[in-house]
Amino acid sequence: MEILPLGPCLLIDTAGFDDEGVVGQLRNERTRKVLDQTDFAILVVDQSVNLELEKLWINELNRLEIPFVAVLNKSDSFKDIELESQAIRNELGTTPVVVSAISGKGLDDLRNAITITAGSGQETSLTQGLAAPGDSVLLVMPQDPQAPKGRLILPQVQTIRDLLDKRCIVTCCDVDSIEQSLSSMLKPPALVITDSQVFAQVYKAKPSTSKLTSFSVLMAASKGNLSILIDGARHIANLKPSSKVLIAEACTHAPMSEDIGRVKIPRLIRKKYGDGIVFDVHAGKDYPIDLNRYDLIVHCGACMFNRRLMLSRIKRAQDQGVPITNYGLAIAHLQGILDKVDLPA
Repeated sequence: MEILPLGPCLLIDTAGFDDEGVVGQLRNERTRKVLDQTDFAILVVDQSVNLELEKLWINELNRLEIPFVAVLNKSDSFKDIELESQAIRNELGTTPVVVSAISGKGLDDLRNAITITAGSGQETSLTQGLAAPGDSVLLVMPQDPQAPKGRLILPQVQTIRDLLDKRCIVTCCDVDSIEQSLSSMLKPPALVITDSQVFAQVYKAKPSTSKLTSFSVLMAASKGNLSILIDGARHIANLKPSSKVLIAEACTHAPMSEDIGRVKIPRLIRKKYGDGIVFDVHAGKDYPIDLNRYDLIVHCGACMFNRRLMLSRIKRAQDQGVPITNYGLAIAHLQGILDKVDLPA
């Protein structure tokens, strides 16, 4: 839902932390996994909650540096709400927001607490360091059979919005109309942003004075750790015919015949490093806990993930000593132009 001024937010209602038994443990583990993607937590407490368990979870939130607000719900059921609130404050070390789901009391206070606490982070531009106000930017966006019918993919939409917010002049074209688009511009664009699949073709066609990057590279910087993902791309050169590679996708789309992650990237890698390389594909939230059986992870741009979830995946790979990169950086390396790609600051 939209929570202004934060923008679109995904709300996840987890199981309680005090579940017991086999099923209870599974619920607790599911809740713990949610923390991998949590930017902000709302900790709901009332008179039935085990505050000792709440302390443990507050410690976990603090360890993971996840901002949170405690909410004392069912305030209409307490004889002395001030006394109850004080008890929570003494036990948990945080002052709860007092609300009633029945009467709606305190909901405005909760919204304010969410926007103040969750909105304290500093947002950066997708094209940070690559485009400035007034720059002309050419976006090369192939509309092949993989493109969704009647709409643009999310990274393209987000990039256009980012550039318009900067007051840039945005021109969009298909890969077949690059020359025509360039010739129609009064001067060469300051920046060309392309779909990674046509990196090499666009690199040859772009003016020498124009910077070049891809939507996937912008996602690598926005969603993850760019330096780690670039290092992972360079590890592609270490692959052997017996290597095993994990292709990780954020969304669970129905793959087309020439799917970039399932077909095109494996084809490029096998052509260079051997037909015997094995590829596993995991989509959506299906991401292996044990990554040690892989020599490399190639992740999509993660446009459907928030930054925290992508960083948690990168950290898991790092902790297990497995190099990780993303689609755009992998393609740039395989086409020999990674060092010619301009990177966001």
